[in-house]
Amino acid sequence: MTGIATTSSRAEPGASYLPGDKDVWVFIIAELSMFGVFFVAYIVNRAAEPALFNASQQMLDICSGALNTLILLTSSWMVSLAVTAARRNASRATSRLLVAALALAGAFVVVKFFEYSSKFASGIDISSNNFFMFYFSITFIHLIHVMGGSVILLVMSVNAGNGRYTAANMRGLEAGASYWHMVDLVWIVLFPLIYLLR
Repeated sequence: MTGIATTSSRAEPGASYLPGDKDVWVFIIAELSMFGVFFVAYIVNRAAEPALFNASQQMLDICSGALNTLILLTSSWMVSLAVTAARRNASRATSRLLVAALALAGAFVVVKFFEYSSKFASGIDISSNNFFMFYFSITFIHLIHVMGGSVILLVMSVNAGNGRYTAANMRGLEAGASYWHMVDLVWIVLFPLIYLLR
């Protein structure tokens, strides 16, 4: 992602502005639209086969999904705190908070790995039925976004450690934070839709 360590996009005090980079926001809107299409397709197919989808949902590990929800929400909170710290010119705190967010992103990947492994061990995969086709497809695409976001968090934490983000230079940090919040938002919709909705 470009612009992670670029100059500030801050407007004058009191003025409203779009945090980060407008190109990043175009990308975020495109990503949200893509997930929106997947979610609509899931709902349509669920309406056509409610018994199959309900029975298949019973085979999901809701605890793992709930844990990953807590993990991503906490990680997103760490990123928000990092942005606040950078606005106070607290580089060390910014870096530490971003490292914490990155560690939580890694925890999300680990939980998802064990969740997938459990399904594969039970003979369940993407070809098992329509529900699991959606389950594996949507959650894996989201997982790819988490891993991509982890790279961004790593770069931002290094930049913060080097003092690259200050109140006068927030553009890159805000752009990366906006992307990470998008990843969190998608999971907040994905979890109840796929794991809980009956």
